[in-house]
Amino acid sequence: MSIPSFTLNTGAKIPAIGLGTWKSAPGEVTAAVKAALQCGYRHLDCAFAYGNEAEVGQGIKESGVPREEIFITSKLWCTYHSDVEAGLDASLKELGLDYVDLYLVHWPIALNPKGNDPKFPTLPDGSRDIVKDADYSQTWKGMEAVYKKGKAKAIGVSNLSVPKLERLLKDAEVVPAANQIELHPLCPQQEVVDFCHKHGILPQAYSPLGSTESPILKDEHLAKIAEKLNCSVSNVLISYQVQRGVCVLPKSVTPSRIEQNLKIVKLGDEDFKFISQMHGGKVHRFVKPNWEPFKMEFPDWE
Repeated sequence: MSIPSFTLNTGAKIPAIGLGTWKSAPGEVTAAVKAALQCGYRHLDCAFAYGNEAEVGQGIKESGVPREEIFITSKLWCTYHSDVEAGLDASLKELGLDYVDLYLVHWPIALNPKGNDPKFPTLPDGSRDIVKDADYSQTWKGMEAVYKKGKAKAIGVSNLSVPKLERLLKDAEVVPAANQIELHPLCPQQEVVDFCHKHGILPQAYSPLGSTESPILKDEHLAKIAEKLNCSVSNVLISYQVQRGVCVLPKSVTPSRIEQNLKIVKLGDEDFKFISQMHGGKVHRFVKPNWEPFKMEFPDWE
């Protein structure tokens, strides 16, 4: 099955569809990665915070697919903002690799690296132990350093709003290659997508099908579009993002669905317009952690 690709601002090609590994349960990830690579995927989206990168690495080994054929993304977790290279090294060790193709700053929030938990430190009142005076531009300098060392072939961001992107670009020596955000018909974030395209930053969609028990997958209109195009609703949603110039990262651990999600269909103008307007002017996020008092600066977040 032929998978289209996008070109990053580094010149590297990235497959338009990748296997998402967030929320994939322990014991399921190795088989899912192996199945994905053996049915044609060449793009894996991972993160230190997911806690399953060792299984991803095992799946790569068991697949028999050469490392150089696979585009692998990982993400810097919030407790490593003050030491980017250590964060990357932790992921590389788990994955069993010596470089990643894309490394993203997972959230623009620094958590206390010496707190009461290595991933989610909290204060006595139970709130997040956020480093309030952290300088995001310094985090980005750390990202630029691992890029220059070749440990990350490209660097980018995740969960960044337009105001945060604008501030980052003022000081950045290296323009982010990608911005991974929640994107689906109920959360189109067109302003962010347009900004990214304008500045040579590839928008990437996590939770492109919504989330667990997502109402999007049960939408009657989408079902009719899928029936017309002889595909699944998931295929319609994934194809919609690719058609708007977005890299898509659907998650599944079921081999048949993993393979099914690779099918790209061409949406007609009317169907594309319908999907673009499904949100009805109201944004619905499925991923909205509480980072108070830190402000994310998305119009619908606060």
